[in-house]
Amino acid sequence: MTNIKIFDTTLRDGEQSPGVNLNKKEKLEIAKQLERLGVDVIEAGFPASSEGDFQAVKLIADTITNSTVTALARTKKHDIDRAYEALRNTPNPRIHIFLATSPIHREFKLKMDKQKVIDTSVEMVKYSKTKFNEVEWSAEDASRTELPFLAEIIEAVIDAGATIINLPDTVGYTTPKEYGEMFKYVSENVPNISKAILSTHCHNDLGMAVANSVAGIENGATQIECSINGIGERAGNAALEEIAVALHIRGDFYPYTTTLNLQEIKRSSDIVAKLTGMAVQPNKAIIGRNAYAHEAGIHQDGMLKNVETYEIISPALVGVSAEPLFLGKHSGRHAFKDKVKSFNVELTEEELSLAFKNFKELTDHKKEVTDDDLYSIIMEIKTDASNIERYVLENFEVNYEQDGQTKAHIDVVTPAGKQISHEVTGSGSVEALYKAIQEILAETTNLLDYQLSSVGGGKDALAESRVQLNINGQQFSGRGTAQDVLAASANAYINAVNRYLMSEQAVTATESVNA
Repeated sequence: MTNIKIFDTTLRDGEQSPGVNLNKKEKLEIAKQLERLGVDVIEAGFPASSEGDFQAVKLIADTITNSTVTALARTKKHDIDRAYEALRNTPNPRIHIFLATSPIHREFKLKMDKQKVIDTSVEMVKYSKTKFNEVEWSAEDASRTELPFLAEIIEAVIDAGATIINLPDTVGYTTPKEYGEMFKYVSENVPNISKAILSTHCHNDLGMAVANSVAGIENGATQIECSINGIGERAGNAALEEIAVALHIRGDFYPYTTTLNLQEIKRSSDIVAKLTGMAVQPNKAIIGRNAYAHEAGIHQDGMLKNVETYEIISPALVGVSAEPLFLGKHSGRHAFKDKVKSFNVELTEEELSLAFKNFKELTDHKKEVTDDDLYSIIMEIKTDASNIERYVLENFEVNYEQDGQTKAHIDVVTPAGKQISHEVTGSGSVEALYKAIQEILAETTNLLDYQLSSVGGGKDALAESRVQLNINGQQFSGRGTAQDVLAASANAYINAVNRYLMSEQAVTATESVNA
């Protein structure tokens, strides 16, 4: 059995999904969950891209101990230096540098000939090696690169000190047969290939990212780059959970293992979906809401006789539990603390007290509190940015008028500490509420997307709202959870604006005004 290393790029390639903008506290919580999942390598970000990304990568590198933390850099000394500054305190600093190799990228993007691409890659690998023990070099758009040239440049960068060679299908263009043959060609035509690990990195533009990744390991790759829920640019990346479970369930066919704790998959999926605002489609393989639902009568009959008639994956394998959580309004702090401990999430005494308080408030309206409810409460506390100057929604009222209009009244405290009340009318409750909020804000906002869903099931389920806003020309997502759908909706809008205030765009704008 060959062990396959799992390289997770949720926090780098995944965060490049349109509308996703994680702050450093959110990134850290995802990184901690990836560590609990057993990911071998966490790609924490692109430090040279912004001060915010640099700080997030540094925080993760200073915190995570059981997984290797790496960062992306272009083949530029500034990028490599910036990555080293962010990663220098991690036990095993590792860098991931890249340069495009395909004809179309060489001609139109890089404006470099083949020799210049080789020389630049070799020079920057050598420079990286002076700072990092592990150097991963990626041939961007490898799947559309001439195979003889690909073999030539790989041999050169390995001689320069590269220890991992990544061959990405950057635009999701290739097929499993082609992708596998590329790895086979490299394995057979690069004389020093035994000195490096081969890695896959597949995008899902044609829906073949997982299949291509598996084809890669069937032909010599021993590392797979992927993301939770398959998030990433355009159609996303190869989905970690699909690859991991496929290798496990079909162990009779695939002689590969991973170090992943599969029971942490559902929790990992939940936290990424919650913090990125990218909901998981119901029919998503492995972790979709319908993945273990059997509605057809003939299927239900078969399931009752033997679950293996239609269920090839046990829900418990990936952390999906049908057992109710027996915590209610009479549950004490000790029972609550024990349940929180089972999530493997670290809470300070202050955070635990706040979580318990919020839990008790929820039990006033909800008879049965589920694991999802509790996890939602905990993540709201762990990623809260109450230490910044922000907008606070103190109160709101929505009334329906006889003429069909809806009147919304809100009370908001601004970042400057000023309390403002405002009242408007609209054609619907959410429209009126959002219009009232918009007219109070100093920022120019425009609603791009609005979603409403439930946390768990039942008539007393928590409501979770997700929004995407254009705020002063930048896209930001927001989320809000509450027993009431309007409260959740209002909280989501305010949350998006507060996330903008936290962002470096707001800091940069403030500095330019003060200059």
